[in-house]
Amino acid sequence: MALPVGKLPPELLRELLATGRRLPREVLLGPAVGEDACAIAWAEDALVAASDPITLTGSEVGAHAVVINANDIAATGARPRWFLATLLLPQGTCADEVRELFQAMHRALDRVGAVLVGGHTEVTGAVMQPVVVGTMLGLAEGGRFVRTGGAQPGDVVIQVGAAPLEGAAVLATEAAHRLSSVDPATVARAREAAREPGFSIVEPALVAARQGASALHDPTEGGLAMGLYELAEASGIALEVDADRVLWFEPGLAVCRAVGADPWGTLASGTLLAAFPTAKLPDALAALERLGTPGREIARGRAGDGVWDRDGRPLPRFQRDELARVLSETGPKSLTP
Repeated sequence: MALPVGKLPPELLRELLATGRRLPREVLLGPAVGEDACAIAWAEDALVAASDPITLTGSEVGAHAVVINANDIAATGARPRWFLATLLLPQGTCADEVRELFQAMHRALDRVGAVLVGGHTEVTGAVMQPVVVGTMLGLAEGGRFVRTGGAQPGDVVIQVGAAPLEGAAVLATEAAHRLSSVDPATVARAREAAREPGFSIVEPALVAARQGASALHDPTEGGLAMGLYELAEASGIALEVDADRVLWFEPGLAVCRAVGADPWGTLASGTLLAAFPTAKLPDALAALERLGTPGREIARGRAGDGVWDRDGRPLPRFQRDELARVLSETGPKSLTP
């Protein structure tokens, strides 16, 4: 059976990662389901690295690659510092288009405090639209970093940043032909979500780490629901979620309703999940409030497994992001850069 578009099923990924080979001692955090970065001992510190591809259209593909990879580094508590990018460009790409892509990438790097240090760029018939594979590196001082799998029973999980932001922006662009029933101003807000409020969770993640977060995770494919499942499964706990307290991006809800997508399973870059022991929660919430990115308690850890609502019903699992499902059913509006 052919695999669907999107991330590999978690059970298949676990099988592929279970090589039986012992990792060298310098590998402090290796590959695992739910962990988006690795950590390698580096003198007194730890070198943290993450890699993700971006396949959006237009000049923003480079900027997105920076932000998404920077988020994965920041979700370990490390500051993103060095970026490598492999750019695959379709035949017919013009020099001015490449210049625009690089300019947007450098602006995004300036915003997260990182620099471009290497990579590769080529025009190839292997792609139909620009593809950017980014690798971000950071340094965790003193070797201290935060895992996705660090939450404990009794910890409180807070949400910083509404969902679904990235899903809203992509749907408002690629499924615009299906949004005639949505107020144009709402569609415009969804389309501009990359700029306002933006997808970066770098600063709140760093604040959360300094405040003693036991686990950090940035939900992406599979939406907020799969982000919660990934945090719970990586930590070996169950989560009880108060669905009434979830922070939703209203334009995202509107475009999801219009195209028949479940917002729980729609691409959620721009949201941070942070787990804290209850004793550390008040100071963490106060620090995030001072930053201008308030957090809201949405779940609590307990012994067991799974992610459940307060009535004991499991949250839906999404083997495939709702964005990918919707666009595959009807096709995007345009794949033209």
